[in-house]
Amino acid sequence: MKSPVPPDRHVPRPAAREREFATRFTSTPRGARLARRLVSYRLDDWGHPYGSPANETFALITAELTANAVQHGHVPGRDFHVRLTLVDNTLRVEVTDTRAEKKPPSAPPAPDSASESGRGLLLVAALADSWGVTPRTAAPGKTVWAELSHPAPRPTRAQRPTSDTPA
Repeated sequence: MKSPVPPDRHVPRPAAREREFATRFTSTPRGARLARRLVSYRLDDWGHPYGSPANETFALITAELTANAVQHGHVPGRDFHVRLTLVDNTLRVEVTDTRAEKKPPSAPPAPDSASESGRGLLLVAALADSWGVTPRTAAPGKTVWAELSHPAPRPTRAQRPTSDTPA
C-alpha cells in the first residue's frame, strides 16, 4: 500500500496555475491581430464567452500590448511571445519582446490631443487592475504584463452537462 506522504515527508502542493496558453507570434501587425484573436478564443474556451466583459476587456488589453510590442519592441527577425494565465479569479497576459532599451514609462504620459497615437498604455492602465514591466530573464528584452480580476467563469464546453448527463 502506498503512503499518501512521500518518504521525505514533503507533501506535494497542487499547481497554482489553473490554465495557461503561451505561444510566439511574428513581430508584425498580423501577428498582433492573431495574438488578440487567440487570447479571445482561449478565454471563450475557458468559460468567458465572446462578448462578455472579461473577454472584450482582455482582448483590448492584449491588442494594445501586442501592438506596442510590434511598434516599439520590434527587432528584425525576432518574434514576440504572449502568455495568458488564469489563476484563481485573475487573468494575466504577458507580452515579451526582445528590445530591452525601449521600456514603457511606469505611468502613461498624457497624450497630445492632436496626436493619433499614444493612448494604448492609458487604455491598459484604465482597464487592467494592475500592469507593469519586468526585464526578460533569459535573454535581452522585457515583458509587459497586465492583470484583471474577474468573476468565476461559466463552465467550459467540456464541463457543460449534455442532454444525456443529469444536471
